[in-house]
Amino acid sequence: MTATQRMQEIGKQFQDMGTHMPSYNEKFMAFNQEMFKGDAISQKNKELMAVAVSIVQQCEWCIVYHVRQALEAEATEKELRESGYVATALGGGPAAMHMIILENAIAEFRKS
Repeated sequence: MTATQRMQEIGKQFQDMGTHMPSYNEKFMAFNQEMFKGDAISQKNKELMAVAVSIVQQCEWCIVYHVRQALEAEATEKELRESGYVATALGGGPAAMHMIILENAIAEFRKS
């Protein structure tokens, strides 16, 4: 599955949540928007943290989403990779295998 396909699935999931549980979805989205705003920690660094957590948690959709958000916040490929490797230090072999998703997402989003 491509990064673009995963992004489409994410969009559909949140659309479905908005249909089935609009109040919950509204609050969830507002919370996330607030949490990822730059403050004491920049938006870019928050996204890099989210990339690392997503790898440790082995959430393929989260990895793709936060790679894209980090790139939009002007993270470099080196910063993304380093965040991923920090995750592998904590998550071991399974986290290292999820670096494949990070690398594919970087490559795909850099083309677009």
